[in-house]
Amino acid sequence: MAPSMASNVGIDDMALHFPRLYMDMEDFAEMRGADFGKLNKGLGLAAMAIPDVHEDTATMGANAVCRLIDRNGIIPSSIGRIYLGTESALDGAKPTATYILDMLHSRYSERFGNDCFRGCDVVDMTFACIGAVDALHNTLDWVARGGEDDDRLGIVVFSDNAKYDLESTGEYTQGAGGGALLVRHNPRLVVIPDRWGVSTTPVHDFFKPRREVSISSVITHVLQLARETGATLKEGLAESMVKHLPESTVRRLGIFAHGEDSIKVHRDEPLFDGQFSNRCYRDAVKQAFTHFRDKAISQGRYDPELDEVLTEQWARIIMHLPYAFQAKRMFPDVFRYDREHLPEWKEIEKLIGEEPLESDFGTIQEWEIEMDSHRRAISKTESFKQFIEDRIEKGQRASSLIGNQYTGSIFLALMSTFEADYEENANLDYQMMGLCGYGSGAKAKVFEAEIQPTWREIASRWNLFERLEGRMAIDRETYEALHKGLATKSVITPKGEFALVDVGSEGTEEGMRTYSWVSE
Repeated sequence: MAPSMASNVGIDDMALHFPRLYMDMEDFAEMRGADFGKLNKGLGLAAMAIPDVHEDTATMGANAVCRLIDRNGIIPSSIGRIYLGTESALDGAKPTATYILDMLHSRYSERFGNDCFRGCDVVDMTFACIGAVDALHNTLDWVARGGEDDDRLGIVVFSDNAKYDLESTGEYTQGAGGGALLVRHNPRLVVIPDRWGVSTTPVHDFFKPRREVSISSVITHVLQLARETGATLKEGLAESMVKHLPESTVRRLGIFAHGEDSIKVHRDEPLFDGQFSNRCYRDAVKQAFTHFRDKAISQGRYDPELDEVLTEQWARIIMHLPYAFQAKRMFPDVFRYDREHLPEWKEIEKLIGEEPLESDFGTIQEWEIEMDSHRRAISKTESFKQFIEDRIEKGQRASSLIGNQYTGSIFLALMSTFEADYEENANLDYQMMGLCGYGSGAKAKVFEAEIQPTWREIASRWNLFERLEGRMAIDRETYEALHKGLATKSVITPKGEFALVDVGSEGTEEGMRTYSWVSE
C-alpha cells in the first residue's frame, strides 16, 4: 500500500551515539541481590549503558549530529534548525542545544567558515520522554511550511542520561545515549503524514522537582556523619557554624548569599511511582490511539467497516521503551480496542472472558486489579503473542542492550527495527508503521510513517549491533564511582569524539562547561 501524502516530509537518515561503557545486568542482579531471570526474561534487560566521565547530554548529542553530517556530506550552513529533546538539560536558562552547536562550530568552522552555523535556530524541548517526538513534530511542520522548492533541512537531536537513585526500584532501568534525525522533503527513510493522535493529562507519575534543603539540615547531616566516623566534636559546633556562615566559603561562592535559610537543589534522579506511571503510560497511549483512529476515519484514511484492522495495517509498531518489554506489557488495551467490534474478538472473549466493567466493582482499585488480570489474559493469547512477534519484537533488541534513553528510546526502537529487518532482508517498501511516543507528566502521541523503498540503503550504514559489541563492561566499584560523580578520570580515554574537558568553578564562569574534539 502506498498512500498519497499531502507533503512528502519525513526522516531521511538517523544516527545514534551511546557510551562505550555498560553494566551487565547479570552482574547488576548479583550486586543488588536481584533475580536476574526476572530482569532478563521478565523485562528484557541485558545491559545498561553508563556515561563515562567526559560524557554528558551535550557530548552524546553532538557526537550523533557529527555522525549524521559526515555520513551525508551536509554543508552546515544548509541546516536551518537543530532542536533538542531532552530531560537531562545542563542549565536552567541556556539551552543544552547551544553547547551542541558550539561543539559543532569548533569542529566545522575551519572547513566551512566561522559563520557556518550562524543561521541555525536551536532550542531545547522538554516533556519527559516525549520531548524529542515534540521536536520532530515541530520540525516536520517547519520543513513542510517551506515547500519543496525551499529544501529546508532540520536536525532533531535526542540525548539523555536515564539515571535513578542507587538501590532504588528504578535503578535497573537506567541507560544513556544520544541521537539525531535528519528531517527534509522527499526523505529516503520514512515519510510522516500530518496526522497525529494526542493525549495530555497533567499527573505526577514521574518528575524532577526543585527540592528545598535547609542550611540547618545540611549541617546536622554533616555533623551526624562526623559522629559516625568517630570524630570528636566540640559542644555547640553546629550553632557556631550557623553563626559564622555569612563569612564562610559557601557565602562567597554565592550559596546562601542573600541571607536565605534554605537552598533549592536539582537532581538528575527523579521521583516516581512505577505502578502509577505504567497506568499513565497505558492510558495515555490508548487515548492517543483513539484520537488518531478518529482522525484517520474523519480524513478518509481508515474505514473500520471496510478496511483491515488499523494496527494490522502497521507492518511495524515503534514505541517508547523505558525497558525492553514495556510495549508488549502496555499494548493489550489498544489491541482489544482496535478489534472488539470484530466477530473474531468474541472468540477471544470465550477464552479469556469479557472486559471487567468499573460499575461492577465497589472501588476503582478493585476494578484495576481485575483489569490488570484481563490484560495479562489478552497478552497470553496466541493472536496477541504473534502480533507482538511480527510487529514489535525487533524494536526491543537494542533496548535490551542499552537500556532507557528517555527521549531517545522510541528512536532507538526505530533504528533497532530497521537494522534487524535489513539483516533479515525483509520487504518493507511502502509499508506503514505506527509510532507511539510517551512522556511522563503525562502525554502520548501516535502517528504513522510510510517506509520508503530506499530504506535499505540508509539502514545498511548504521552498524548498530556491530558497534554495540565493541563496548566495555564495568564492575561495581567503577559503576558506583561514576554514578556518584566521584570518578575524576575517564575509564576509556576519549578518541574521535567530543569530550567534556572542564567545568568552571568560580566567578562568572562558575558552572560553565567547556568541550573539545579529541582527534583519532
